[in-house]
Amino acid sequence: MTAQSATNQDEKLLWHVAHTRPRCEKKLADYCEREGVHVTLPLYRSVKKYPGKTVTFEKPLFANYLFLRLSPSQRKKVYQSDYVANLLDVPDQKTFEEQLQAILIALDTEYEVCAMPHITEGKRVRIKTGALRGMEGFVDERQGKWLVLLRLDFIGRSAGVKIEAADLEVID
Repeated sequence: MTAQSATNQDEKLLWHVAHTRPRCEKKLADYCEREGVHVTLPLYRSVKKYPGKTVTFEKPLFANYLFLRLSPSQRKKVYQSDYVANLLDVPDQKTFEEQLQAILIALDTEYEVCAMPHITEGKRVRIKTGALRGMEGFVDERQGKWLVLLRLDFIGRSAGVKIEAADLEVID
């Protein structure tokens, strides 16, 4: 989700990470959009099969986290929401934006993307083919395929993209 900001052009927008109350990511995103705050909420599709029907849900990729671009004057508005537990400053704006963009691009592909509970150690690789060609990450083997972890270091989380080993090259 993305909202256009109505802030003063002179104020610089910086990335912040909102740590939300449980199951309030979408509510906070809606509130921030109404307030003119730039919002990024990575969502993935979850398919549940019930007797007689299949239902698809869009769920936040990173539970309890919402990514915001704020001017200094907008911080107070975010805190006025009942949905935010804490608002974290991002010290390395460039790296954060690059990592978040890589995850958003992966979500727009046909690859299966899932949230990972923590960043695992593994080989650093570059994806050689497909829509994610050129992206780098770390790998962990799962279910006979390689799982490339696209990291968002600031919150200590990663998103996993399942890719065949033949589509990866090791970076020394």
